[in-house]
Amino acid sequence: MTEVVSPLTGSVWKIEVSVGDRVSEGDTVVVLESMKMEIPVESEVAGEVAEIRIREGETVNEGETLVVLR
Repeated sequence: MTEVVSPLTGSVWKIEVSVGDRVSEGDTVVVLESMKMEIPVESEVAGEVAEIRIREGETVNEGETLVVLR
């Protein structure tokens, strides 16, 4: 299992994947909003989305797990 974590504190603007989706290295899985800027969060590995631990509109902290890949 690989965790995709938030690189900063911000709001979840958009979730780009669903459980069961296959992602490649470099694919955007979540878009965060911080200080009126959109920040794409990319997968560092290829895999399948096993779990989404956040919801759109939710505030997340730096280092918090957003998505789990298997």
